Amino acid sequence: MDLELIPRRLSGAVTPPPSKSRAHRLLLCAALAEGTSSLHNIYLSDDVRATLACAEALGARWEERDGVLRMTGRGGSARREEPPRFDCGESGSTLRFLLPVALAVCGGGVFTGRGRLMRRPQGPYRELFEMKGIDWRQEGDTLTVSGALPAGEYSLPGDVSSQFFSGLLLALPLADGVSTVRASTPPESADYIAMTLDALALAGVRIEETDGGFRVTPQKYRPFEAAVEADWSQAAFWIAARTLGNDVSVRGLDPASRQGDKRIAACAERLAAPGDVEIDVRQCPDLVPPLAVMAALREGSCRIGGAARLRHKESDRLTSVTAALRALGAEIREEPEALVLRGVPALQGGAVDCCGDHRIAMMAAVAAARCRGPVRLHGADCVKKSYPDFWDVYQSLGGECHVLQPRR
Repeated sequence: MDLELIPRRLSGAVTPPPSKSRAHRLLLCAALAEGTSSLHNIYLSDDVRATLACAEALGARWEERDGVLRMTGRGGSARREEPPRFDCGESGSTLRFLLPVALAVCGGGVFTGRGRLMRRPQGPYRELFEMKGIDWRQEGDTLTVSGALPAGEYSLPGDVSSQFFSGLLLALPLADGVSTVRASTPPESADYIAMTLDALALAGVRIEETDGGFRVTPQKYRPFEAAVEADWSQAAFWIAARTLGNDVSVRGLDPASRQGDKRIAACAERLAAPGDVEIDVRQCPDLVPPLAVMAALREGSCRIGGAARLRHKESDRLTSVTAALRALGAEIREEPEALVLRGVPALQGGAVDCCGDHRIAMMAAVAAARCRGPVRLHGADCVKKSYPDFWDVYQSLGGECHVLQPRR
């Protein structure tokens, strides 16, 4: 879907959708429990639907009624004659969480995905699993793993993705002995690991934190009841809109949340003041698009660093952010691990390719309110990955957008 956005000031109150990151973790803990769990405030974005489909492939069953998702977990482990198939859509969390879980529960599986998903880095798992005698075979966009996930020592680099740590922490309680998980380099996005530990605790699984990492003992998942809080990652775009002069209030956020992206509040405060600033995003890389649009429209320069991992998102997000904002008239330079921007009073408008990346589309929507001319978005429906009703919310705040008919 292509859209034309007409520059309009945004105004009104908005409640962000529930946290996708928390939902992934709660759903998998429920899928592994022996009994039925009740989950409130689950938002069925494309990524969450992918995790639900994979939970079913594991053997869990779920239904949603009256706003409550009830999942009956499979519990335990069992081998099958045919390995289950897991369609992970475009969800990196789903793939990286399920790989070790599938090994622990059913001896492996066949994993597929769409977009760039199956080309995103999986090296830390591949190297670990092959050392443990697990077979790893990838042909195109299909990855097959087979073998039992053994208890033992696991060491991972901390600067690739916290999702590898979370996947092991979800799976190793089902292994047949005591395990340790350590970071060989300082971990990034550590708050996401803390979210995983919180979800595990709700399911009765206790992980011991040690000086060098984590100690995991064999345990059973228990059913539980929990709710999903509002998502700071999605709220970041509305906070950016407010910082850029729109009368938008954001409701329902928990200032004490474990979500690392709550850092957007402090970052927005810094960017609201004139002057040169530098922001390190090693612990919150998904904030780069809203940070970049704020940096593009302020007095002073801004360097957003520590962002090398963005090369491996739904798009090469350093390149796609640069291309999108430059197309609208921003002064922006791409570096290997950073973006450098010098703010301008207004953007001109223009054509933006969303590159299949939900955060590029939402960034462009925020930018449109400060453009002199229309913004044309190619592939604007990519927001379904995380925020399916984003465009409805945008229009409810006074944003004007029109569907462009394809040329014949």
